[in-house]
Amino acid sequence: MDLQIALLLAQDGVVSGAIYALLALALVLVFAVTRVVFIPQGEFVAYGALTLASFQMGKIPGTLWLLLALAFVILLVDGPAAWRQGGRGFLLFLAQVVLYPALMAAAVLLGQPHAWPLWAQSLLALALVAPLGPQLYRLVFQPVAEASVLMLLIVAVALHLALVGLGLVFFGAEGSRTPPFSEASWEVGSLVVSGQSLWVLGASAGLIVALYLFFEKTLYGKALRATAMNRIGARLMGISTTFAGKIAFLFAAVIGGASGILIAPITTIYYDTGFLIGLKGFVGAIVGGLASYPVAAAGALLVGLLESFSSFWASAYKEVLVFTLIIPVLLWRSWQSHQVEEEE
Repeated sequence: MDLQIALLLAQDGVVSGAIYALLALALVLVFAVTRVVFIPQGEFVAYGALTLASFQMGKIPGTLWLLLALAFVILLVDGPAAWRQGGRGFLLFLAQVVLYPALMAAAVLLGQPHAWPLWAQSLLALALVAPLGPQLYRLVFQPVAEASVLMLLIVAVALHLALVGLGLVFFGAEGSRTPPFSEASWEVGSLVVSGQSLWVLGASAGLIVALYLFFEKTLYGKALRATAMNRIGARLMGISTTFAGKIAFLFAAVIGGASGILIAPITTIYYDTGFLIGLKGFVGAIVGGLASYPVAAAGALLVGLLESFSSFWASAYKEVLVFTLIIPVLLWRSWQSHQVEEEE
């Protein structure tokens, strides 16, 4: 391996690691707020990429029908209680459950998004994927929010299998790619840097900074931090853990959908590709102990670099080498921690 190959591999590793870092942050956020090990995080990646690809091909993405179906179920479940509450709460409920899905349906069915510019198609794809997070939390995880972590994990695995099956129905078994956001490229010494790589790095950095500002500067962000630190204490202070869970899942869906849109021009995305990508983000989250955001991001970058260099030295075993990273981390954490009974 010469210096030029090493620089190319490092560039690929950093670009992949930036996506894994976003997913790791989403997994840490969801687990800290809701205690859910969110296995289906990768499905948001696949749904975001394939929804954008559907617009490119002039098709109606299945995510629209999923959005409408989940909104209809929520309307049946929560509609009577919202009606009895009346007032501003009922209007807000109608805006979320009826008006927003109706606007999305009008944009997709009547707006001819296949003729839109790429950035507008990307925003529409993200707008379709983002509400799926709170909807899935309301229908799948909120009814069992007080269950054990093991039970929540089992529910997450079941949801993952359901979303993978729906992805096959919605998008088919064929993979898709989308056009890059930039065709430009620059030569830095012996290294060629593509515009799409810079888009991935810039968007990833922007999302991380936006998350930091949200948690540090906004009231909702501080409420999420309080819920993550102490659910019971946050509840006693008047913070709704249900609302915090919906916000956490909203961020998970936005991060997953945006990650899928960013990597769709780089790699071919299939209906089940997101699972493997999400697992690599999960490795980074495990390095951070599902608690530390900076360590999780650093661990995800390490995963990206390890994957890139492994593909050069032993491409047939690169996945094995990446996931083997979990073993020493888990061993070290088991030696450093004390066993405690789960809070009832």
